Amino acid sequence: MSAASDDTVTRIANDRISVEISPLGAEMQSLKTADGRNFLWNGDPAFWAGRSPILFPIVGKAPSDTVMIEGKPYPMAQHGFARRSTFTLAASEETSCRFELASSDTTRSVYPFDFRLAVTHSVDGSKLTISAEVENRSDRPMPFGLGFHTAFLWPLPGGEGHAHTITLDNGGEPAMTRLSGGLIDPTPLASPFTSGKLTLSHDMFDEDAMIFAEGAGTGLTYAAEGGLELKFSFDNLPNLALWQKLNGPFLCIEPWHGTAAQNGTSADLESRPYTVMLPAGQTARFAFTVELPG
Repeated sequence: MSAASDDTVTRIANDRISVEISPLGAEMQSLKTADGRNFLWNGDPAFWAGRSPILFPIVGKAPSDTVMIEGKPYPMAQHGFARRSTFTLAASEETSCRFELASSDTTRSVYPFDFRLAVTHSVDGSKLTISAEVENRSDRPMPFGLGFHTAFLWPLPGGEGHAHTITLDNGGEPAMTRLSGGLIDPTPLASPFTSGKLTLSHDMFDEDAMIFAEGAGTGLTYAAEGGLELKFSFDNLPNLALWQKLNGPFLCIEPWHGTAAQNGTSADLESRPYTVMLPAGQTARFAFTVELPG
C-alpha cells in the first residue's frame, strides 16, 4: 500500500505514529502519536515559519551571503537552497516516502555541480528516521554541508510547568560556540552541560543558537522532567546545535555535518568547518532518528 498523498503533503503512518511531509523542501509538517499528540512545532510565522527544514548545500550563513567555489563567487542564502526548493516524490509506501531534488539550471547558477539530494522519511514502531543521501554526479569533488533543523514543542505535550532537559548519551560536557553576525565566533565557551545534562531555559537563546561543534556524541534525550521524553540518534552528523526563536514555544534539535563560516575567514566553501568533500560519482549518507513515547 502506498502512502497517502495530495498536492500539499504526503502522509506515512503505522499503528503508533504518523508523519506528514511537504514537497517544498521535503519538510516534515507534523509528527503525531496514535492518540493525536503532535510533537512537531506548527510553523506559526509569528515566531518562526519553519518546522523541519533540510539544510543544503550549506549550514548556516556565508559572509555577505556569498560562497566562493573554484575561485568564483556565488550567491547563497542562509542554510542553502534545498529548503526553498520543490522536491519530487520519487517513492512512497505506507510507512516511508522519498523525495528527491536534482540539480538544474537554477541550482547550477548558484552551486555549479550536478547532484541528487534524496530525503527519506520512514516510521518503524515509535521511531521516525529522516535520512539524506547526497550523490555527486559531477566529474570533480563536490563540497557541501548537510543539516537537519527540526523543531519540537517546548513544552512537550503534557509537560507544561515542568523543567525540560537535554541529556547526552555520552555524558559529555562539550565546549560551546556562539554566532556573531550569523557567523561562528570560534572562541570556545564553557559547556552548559554538567555530566551530560543541560536544564533548558529560554534566556540561553538570548544570544542565538548554542553550537557544539565537537563532543556532543551520537545520541541524546529531550525530556520534560517527570514526564515525556524523546530519544534521538544521529549518523554521520558530528555537529549539534540547539536553537529557538527568542521565547518561542519550540526547541530546534539540529544535528549537522558542517557549520556556518567562521568570522574573519574567507567565503571559500571548501574552507568552512566540517565541509564534506564528496568525490565524483560517490554518495554520502546522513540520518536522524527520533523515538516518540510509546
